[in-house]
Amino acid sequence: MAAAVQDAFPSIPGAGVVSVCALIFTVASFWWINARQGHLKSWEPHSFAAIVHCSMARLRLPLVLHNTGAKPIVVQDLRLTFPDEPASHLPFLWMSSPSRLQPGPEDEPKLPAGFAVAGREAKQLLVEFEAPFSGFVPEPRDYKVQLQVRVGHRKGWRSLLTFTLRAANIIDPDRYTAYSNAPLELTKEDRQKADAALLELLDEQEGLSAPGERKRRDSFDEGDTDTNL
Repeated sequence: MAAAVQDAFPSIPGAGVVSVCALIFTVASFWWINARQGHLKSWEPHSFAAIVHCSMARLRLPLVLHNTGAKPIVVQDLRLTFPDEPASHLPFLWMSSPSRLQPGPEDEPKLPAGFAVAGREAKQLLVEFEAPFSGFVPEPRDYKVQLQVRVGHRKGWRSLLTFTLRAANIIDPDRYTAYSNAPLELTKEDRQKADAALLELLDEQEGLSAPGERKRRDSFDEGDTDTNL
């Protein structure tokens, strides 16, 4: 680097070249340590809680958000989408921030609120998502799910994480409880129980579906998405 600077400014003595290099290094180091804007990272959750009715679906996920840069990142909102499911027109919206994964009667509702992830730090939180209308009844299979975020220094919705939600592990959809998101092999009895519960939900949904519901879903504007945070 010193040779390059000296070639560009041949009249500068060697001591001056060293000083210029030191100044450049100091400024670059200060920017990298204190002023660099990073991006958020997240990882596939190992577990989740779920309840599914014919008119409502709710998911509770444990998430970890990591800020790779030096400047804090303000998280304004979160939501879940099912990009490969044509029946899912509405995203799952951030409804609350519970204190534990396993739902229970002692849960204290905590409304969504923006928060900051400090530079080069990670934040662990539980987020409960709910569909305002049941766009589809999850079948006992794997789903591609996308976690989207709105951050303070960017406009629009941005893709934060794409992961696999293993809905086949939901063996009791009427009960709000926690499940593993690992690729488990269900027993024959658990599979039959999940299939029977799914058929019951499908029957209820067909009986309660309204003619204008699809039109309302199609008119929903999901906003801009991007992969750069």
